[in-house]
Amino acid sequence: MELFWHRRDLRVADNVGLAAATDRGPVTPIFVLDPDVLAHASDVRVRRLLDGLAAIRDAYRDHGSDLLVAHGDPAAVLPTVADGLDAERVVWNRDYSGLARERDAAVRRALAEAGIAREAHHDRVLHTPDSIRTNAGDPYSVYSYYWKKWRDREKDPPVGTPDEGDLVDSSVLADSAIPLESTESDETAGPIDVAVGDLPSPDSLGFAEPDAAVGPAGTEAARERLDGFLGDDVFGYEADRDYPARRATSRLSTFLKYGEIGIREVYAATEEAMAAAADRAEDDAEGSVEEFQAQLAWGEFYTQVLFHNPEVVTENYKEYEEGIDWRDDPEEIEAWKRGETGYPIVDAGMRQLREEAYVHNRVRMIVASFLTKDLLADWRHGYDHFREKLADHETGNDNGGWQWAASTGTDAQPYFRIFNPMTQGERYDPDAEYVAEYVPELRGVEPEVVHGWHELSPTQRANAAPDYPDPIVDHSTRREQALAMYKRARGEDPDE
Repeated sequence: MELFWHRRDLRVADNVGLAAATDRGPVTPIFVLDPDVLAHASDVRVRRLLDGLAAIRDAYRDHGSDLLVAHGDPAAVLPTVADGLDAERVVWNRDYSGLARERDAAVRRALAEAGIAREAHHDRVLHTPDSIRTNAGDPYSVYSYYWKKWRDREKDPPVGTPDEGDLVDSSVLADSAIPLESTESDETAGPIDVAVGDLPSPDSLGFAEPDAAVGPAGTEAARERLDGFLGDDVFGYEADRDYPARRATSRLSTFLKYGEIGIREVYAATEEAMAAAADRAEDDAEGSVEEFQAQLAWGEFYTQVLFHNPEVVTENYKEYEEGIDWRDDPEEIEAWKRGETGYPIVDAGMRQLREEAYVHNRVRMIVASFLTKDLLADWRHGYDHFREKLADHETGNDNGGWQWAASTGTDAQPYFRIFNPMTQGERYDPDAEYVAEYVPELRGVEPEVVHGWHELSPTQRANAAPDYPDPIVDHSTRREQALAMYKRARGEDPDE
């Protein structure tokens, strides 16, 4: 018998490590709630994690088995459980963040000391973060070049789903010798709690129920979302994806974050959509499918950036000679978090985040540019806030996006790319539908008034929407200040 350790792969289908383990014999699945990982979690993500665990637990029960749920240090839990079940091997899929790699190294050492075999598999991304390199052998720092190689690399097909006989029967788990009550493993590891199928509440883990609706969880919900998107919306994706009111994006990010659908399954489905695109009436339907595939590549690009540069979680990827002298006004930052900046599309995005634990991708760029280039605030304020509020928070993606907006990341564009929030709103939400959905104070206000809010007099604003705030900063002024700030950071004269 083998023990399969789930982490960010909460699915039974298209799971490389699980498939390898079941090929050798019956498998017991386990998830470990690691206190060191929970220390970096949030109310939203813990709620969404527990929903995902409930979904995969039910999937195992449908197969006649169950999910072991443990709470404790994995380096203590896994050897203890493996010994209690008389498991020959512990198997898992690799994760690539610095924290995950440190944790996995500790688990490998603990299993080796206990005389238990271990095995790790490549599963989370289509191409490992050290497999696509420049011709000189270095990791890529520019996405466009990475994408060309990623696009042309052969992709592995999805792997199969275990049969009922490949998994340990739930009755066997209930009668096993694993410790089902809290036991003190040793002085350093802390207590170990293991249960068959029982999930804790957020409160028992030190978290509250979030105000935001985190959405559905599990493989079936992910497949429904994928099928709906690839059945129609993907063929207009290139033209529509930047317009938040059109709802033209896949909304798969949270499912992919928790690994509730396999990346190979998703990519294979996009290839089927590519084959169907030739018969579609939309202009360049094939190009739209490829544009969606490029978004999958973006995730893997940022995974390899994080893998080779784990320090970027807290440090600039691109350093400036003199450092950036961020303004960091706490009142302005709080107004941004509340969605009360007086810039409609910025406020709509921040309120969508609060209500749905999600923000449309184009709007993520707009609100990030506003924080860093209009409020002149350190990108880490934004990254930390999004990490707390997003259900789909992905360290590599979010960090990469925030550093891109702040001109401290991998982007080849220089510091003077600064989004005009009013122009962005007018271009990508021309009828102010997205704004009206999330900013009730502006419902019924004419789009030209919404998009010209910064140009109105106080009297005109009071007449149009008395409860909506005036702009907290002047974009043109702050743009010039941002340019000067970055010039000083580069060691240049800001007046030249």
